[in-house]
Amino acid sequence: MSRFPIAACASVVFALAAVGLAAAQAQVPIGIASPWVELHTARVRLVAGAAAAKGAKSYLAGVEITLADGWKTYWRNPGDAGVPPIFDWSGSTNVASMKVLYPAPSRLKEPGAETIGYTQAVLFPVEVTPEDAKKPVELKLLLEFGICREICIPAQSTLSLAIPTEALAGEPPSAILAALSRVPRPQAERRRDDPELGSMTASLDGPSPRLAFEVRFAGDGKGGDLFIEAPDGLYVPMPKRLPDAADGTARFEVDLSRAGIARDFKGKTLTLTLVSDEGASEAVRVVE
Repeated sequence: MSRFPIAACASVVFALAAVGLAAAQAQVPIGIASPWVELHTARVRLVAGAAAAKGAKSYLAGVEITLADGWKTYWRNPGDAGVPPIFDWSGSTNVASMKVLYPAPSRLKEPGAETIGYTQAVLFPVEVTPEDAKKPVELKLLLEFGICREICIPAQSTLSLAIPTEALAGEPPSAILAALSRVPRPQAERRRDDPELGSMTASLDGPSPRLAFEVRFAGDGKGGDLFIEAPDGLYVPMPKRLPDAADGTARFEVDLSRAGIARDFKGKTLTLTLVSDEGASEAVRVVE
């Protein structure tokens, strides 16, 4: 299923997301929600409501995590360290399919490492398609994730939420729409202010193998960043941002000289996530 069409409310929900989900969620409707589960320095719950597209036979749900000051949790690719979240929905009933989406993360500095994740709060949108739209959906989630400051504490929580059929006819929850607007869009679906991937070049031989990227950000682009994922568990070092080109194009470089892994990238398809204060997008490129 493709991401929900929400262009009409893009400027509003993106503004909410840009000032932080913690503040946004305190001001906008959430639909239906499970009770909060309190954990060490964090709390979690399930939320749900109608899909953004009127008449859709699916629900827009979410996994919401709020964190104490100074604590963080991680994206699906945590970077140099950290623990990605694991979502186990196997106990759910009347579910044909579900897809967890990841809002644009931030680069986080840690002693001796750079990681990718979230601070304060994050709401992971979830697309839920029922097997039978005439029957309620029962979501059951076993969630495992890391809560980290100077050290990481493994966290686990079991959550459940019943979604009645009448929720299909309601309004999509604004807080989930705000999180959904921060999910990176494919390059073909970019909005005006979303980052645009330019060139990618690979130098896999010689003493200084590397990957190089050019990205065009809206505005001054000073807060723009790039995150890279490779298949088959292949580790990608964190990109380093170089001085911008004369025309303002942002340049990033990945040093592949460590551990002799450069040739392993030949022919691999990379997923590139581009984030900025104005928007977020995603692209794929094959290393040639």
